[in-house]
Amino acid sequence: MSAPDGEGRPRRTTRRFPLFTRDTARPEGGGRAAAGGAPAPARQWPMLAVTGLVAIGLLVTALDAFRPGTLLIGAALLGGAVLRWLLPDVGMLAVRSRFTDIVTYGVLGTAIFLLALMIQPDPLLKLPFLKDILHFTLAK
Repeated sequence: MSAPDGEGRPRRTTRRFPLFTRDTARPEGGGRAAAGGAPAPARQWPMLAVTGLVAIGLLVTALDAFRPGTLLIGAALLGGAVLRWLLPDVGMLAVRSRFTDIVTYGVLGTAIFLLALMIQPDPLLKLPFLKDILHFTLAK
């Protein structure tokens, strides 16, 4: 059987991997973010918002403003985690289960944001134990 159509019936029957694959379900929250009659960009606005902010962050980074650009990229991923948590349908922003998406977007966004705050020179966030770890690993 293949992925179900809108009414829950399989689209076609297949004999490939009959013991392993029964059907393929969309991720939880993978429905359209707007009605089916809306134009394509409106149906995928959560994904477009996150992707657009990441693109702007990459552009800002390429224009020699590294810290603000990477902060924007981290904030975009954190925004994706918040959208995935709050909205019932987020379109293509839903890749896996809701929990996995929130954790993935949140951890990556937080890591990028914190690393952007620690960029040299003049870091905005200083963690003294990192210097100790570096000296410990490079000590001869």
